[in-house]
This record gives sequence, C-alpha cells and structure tokens, in this order.
Amino acid sequence: MSIASAAPSLSPAELRSVFERNTQDELVGIEIESAALDPRTGRSIPYAGESGIGAYLAFLASQPGVEAVHDYGTLVGVRLPDGGQVSLEHGGAVEYSSPPAPCVADLMDLVHAALRRLAAAADRFGFALVPGAQYPCTAFEDVQWMPHSRTAIMRGHFESLGRDGMWGPRIMSMILSTQVSYDYTSPADLAEKLRVQAAASTPAAALFVNAPLEGGKPCGALSRRMQFWSLADPARTRVVPVTLREDFTIDRFIDWALTLPMIHRGTPDGSRKRVPPVPFGTLLVDGFEDGTRPTLQDWRDHLSQIFPDVRLRDTLELRAVDGLPYPALAAVPAFWTGLTYHAPTRAAVWDLLRGITPEQHLEALDDIARRGLDATLAGRPVRDLATELLRLSETGLRARVAAGHERPETLTYLDPLREVARTGETFADRVLAQWHADPSGFPAAYVAAYRVR
Repeated sequence: MSIASAAPSLSPAELRSVFERNTQDELVGIEIESAALDPRTGRSIPYAGESGIGAYLAFLASQPGVEAVHDYGTLVGVRLPDGGQVSLEHGGAVEYSSPPAPCVADLMDLVHAALRRLAAAADRFGFALVPGAQYPCTAFEDVQWMPHSRTAIMRGHFESLGRDGMWGPRIMSMILSTQVSYDYTSPADLAEKLRVQAAASTPAAALFVNAPLEGGKPCGALSRRMQFWSLADPARTRVVPVTLREDFTIDRFIDWALTLPMIHRGTPDGSRKRVPPVPFGTLLVDGFEDGTRPTLQDWRDHLSQIFPDVRLRDTLELRAVDGLPYPALAAVPAFWTGLTYHAPTRAAVWDLLRGITPEQHLEALDDIARRGLDATLAGRPVRDLATELLRLSETGLRARVAAGHERPETLTYLDPLREVARTGETFADRVLAQWHADPSGFPAAYVAAYRVR
C-alpha cells in the first residue's frame, strides 16, 4: 500500500467540522415517540391494511403543504409545513419531531397543536396515539415490524453481538422516548454542556421512570426500558466514559467515536447496506469492501448510529430518561432547559456530581431501573441528588424568565416532577397501581388516561 493510499479519507479538521456551529442561538427541540394503540385492547397497530399505519401516513401526506418521505419506495413519514416531521420507529411508534423553538413554552405550544392534529387523524383510522416509555401491552412476539430497509440490518447487528446485543431488537420495537435537543455555541460551550448533561442524566432518570410492564404485566422493575438499554450494544449506549472527564474536549469524543464500528451505509439506490464490523478509524484508511472510503456524510451517519444517554451531533440530544405520559410531557424540556441554558446552574450541577466514575453511573442506572428514587449513586441516595437537580433546574428556569428568555408559565411545567420528588410516587408506580386495580380492564383504561386528545 502506498503512503498516499494509506492517508485517511477525512482529516481531523474535517471530522471536527461537523461540530462547528456559527450561531449564538440557544434553541430547544423535541422528538416524541407515541405508541399507536387499539383503544380497547392496547395492542399495536400494523403497517398494512385500510386502518394501518401506512394508510394513516398516506392520509397525512395528502394534506396541503405536507411532503411524503419514502424509504426505498415505501412511505415511512412526512415533512410538515412548519418544518416538523413525522416518522416511524421499527415497531410502529409514530415519532413527531418539532422544529426548534426559542423557549420551552413556545415549543410546547407547537407540540400540543401538532400532536392534537396527528391524534385527530389517528382517530379516523380507529387508533390512539399514546406517548410514554413503552408499549405496555405488546409482547415481543407480537411486534408489528415496519417496512424500513435498515430494520433487518439493525436486528442482524444486535444478534451478532450475542448476549451484549440481546435486548437490541426490543429497544428497536417496544420502547418509546421523548428526547430534547439543545444548541452549543463553541467547542468550550459544547464540552461544558455535554459533560453536565451526561453527569446529570443518571440521577435525573429516577424522576422519570415510567416503564413497569412487559407484555401487559408487571415486569418487576420500574423501567424495563432502562433495563433493555443495558444489553443493547453497551459499547455505544448509555454512559460514554470520556464525557465525564474534567478535561473533556470534542477531540476526545472524536477519538472515542473512531473506535466504534459503523453499522450501515447509504447506497446510491437509497437503501442501506451493512458495513463490516471494523472501527470507523480503520475504514478511514482501508475503505469499504467496494473500494470507496468514508465521506463526511458517512461520518455523520456513523454519529447517528451511536446511542448514548447524550448523543452528540449538530445538537446535544438528551436520551437517557423515560418518556412521560402526555399530560406531563412539558416537564421533559423544562427540566433539561433549566439545567442546560444557565451557566451558573451548569456549574452547580457539575460541583454536585463531579468525580463519579462511569462504572458507578452504570451501576446506578441498573439500580434506578429496579428501584427508582430508592436507588443509590456512588453511595449517595439518588432521591436526594434528583431532588437537588430539580431545584437547580427551577433556578435556571427562573433566571431565564427574569432575563426574558422564557415565559413565566414554564415554571409550572415542572409540577409533575415536583410531585414525584415530594411523594416518592413515580409515574411507574401510578401505572402499576392502575394495573393492580383492574388487570383485565387495564389496556382500555391506560389508553383512555394517557392518549393524546
């Protein structure tokens, strides 16, 4: 091999370029995955048929100003006139992605209006949209897989990992998330925000646990979703060790990302192709099987195939905590905005949580999945840490309200989390109480209580 051919196809500066931002804006966006459920049985809805997800998307695509999105010829989503988007997860969850908004209250105005329109359309097809953290009544054997070209590739990837990937197909098909995204304005700002978000994600998760069922029955944990993540390719999920370092920089993150294999790559015909399981850094030098070497788009795609608690791309995406029920949705962006967009609050969060090792975070995540607020992190009660994070979030939000960056009503969005911290009763506890009160009537009661209206 010649020296020229051994040179990486992308330079360090090019790899770093995808994280360079020419903005001082600090916007907030949200992605909400809703289960598409039969209102009577709580079962998931298939793609095919006159009342299926495919017909639903076709109806949405027929509306003025809406653009259809196809995957290798199959309708899998739509782009909305305001910049929002609707897409499908592998197991049929309907994901609404908002355009970014300047403050949380403006964001939730957009979100509630969009979700109500999407739910009204779902009513035409006889099913309900139900946000949260899981499909409560669907067993894995009954998953309704969607016709994505990458579904078989992802399932094959997880299966190739053996035990370390055993829950990956369940992550793909049975869980729901509500994810919020934040801007960074410089490399230093990126490093500070990401480090704080990564440290806070673990204790914060205890306030949000909301997945206590599997296949319509209690599973013995408060978050089956969090348990699934423990064995879904641990190398690229949950805690990224370098993000907890005092000296964290974007270059350290890039070095870590280069050690991970890419999973799939786009092809000229619009489909996806499995990539041999070698580090992305090796691909930069040796290339793919077809003789080509990674492009900047391949690097972006690779970053999208990494699923940690805080995902870094052109925004910071918070993914750790369980999705909340529809009435409490606003608490998710309110909580993270208060912690993220106020510098003194970020400093206080880091002082609270610095020095906790990645191994201690992973141990606590498993404990939180089982016991919620009763768990411990590095020998400290998680309930105390989570309550302090909630107080700090409120401090950050109050400062933003005083500066004119948030509307005053944003502070009330934290009320559902305040209730959890005050009483110790989590969202998962409430679901379990509802199930125990009437197991046979639970599916219909759950959908009725938590569907978008």
